Amino acid sequence: MRFRPGARLDTGQVQDRRGMGGGRGLAIGGGGAGALIIVLLFTVLGVDLPGGGTDPLSIGTGAGAGQPPSELSSTCRTGSDANQREDCRIVGVVNSVQAYWGDQVTGYREAPTRFFTGQVSTACGAATAAVGPFYCPGDQTVYIDLSFYDELRSRFGARGGPFAEAYVIAHEYGHHVQHLLGTDERVGNDREGATSGSVRLELQADCYAGVWAAHAVDTGFIEQITQADITDGLDAAAAVGDDRIQRAATGRVDRESWTHGSSQSRQRWFQRGYRTGDARRCDTFSANTL
Repeated sequence: MRFRPGARLDTGQVQDRRGMGGGRGLAIGGGGAGALIIVLLFTVLGVDLPGGGTDPLSIGTGAGAGQPPSELSSTCRTGSDANQREDCRIVGVVNSVQAYWGDQVTGYREAPTRFFTGQVSTACGAATAAVGPFYCPGDQTVYIDLSFYDELRSRFGARGGPFAEAYVIAHEYGHHVQHLLGTDERVGNDREGATSGSVRLELQADCYAGVWAAHAVDTGFIEQITQADITDGLDAAAAVGDDRIQRAATGRVDRESWTHGSSQSRQRWFQRGYRTGDARRCDTFSANTL
């Protein structure tokens, strides 16, 4: 994936709070009740590991705590910067994703992405980097600790790459689209299980990510997306499937506790979005087979 060198990046869509620390709040961790709390409050990519318990948050933990935030506006100006720096690349992806959905959704409201380090306070409560990237409907903001991309490779076994990173962001903005359309309200209390409302919501966000990918070049920010890029995105989607995460963490798979869908399903719905380029083909709530 490469950006058009002359594309003008809009850093106003990204809030850089790296190194600023967070505040005390809800105790969140991986697994058990902790994982369920995460699902109830945040719409996350799906990387909370089972079997971990909960840990209270503390102020100023995490790498880089106490350091001043970087100045994205001075370092991320063009597509050339996005081709050279990871944080600028995410700015470019955010710009592209929102440019696409802004043309597709009537009354679309831009949602900022906030970079943070270690932990962060949100309208949905406090969260640590351990929950992975997430969208908070309470403040309509996407949150990500960029160290997650290293975790995606080292902990979850994904190959990584620029488009794998873009898939993560596009998935979270899929949740923003769902919130604007009121789709997230359809989940109700149906939060766990292989065909639950939560899983259907997550798979639809994967499909929406694929739809954006099909039109990414048309937004003017991205110059090229190759088949190798799409393969990297599919690999990332598989890495955060419920079955794969559970098997790696506990050696067994419990379909009744799924909240995001299997690796195969996540790949399938991303591919549907990418191949059709049509958000209307992403109706996971009416699908008999996920």
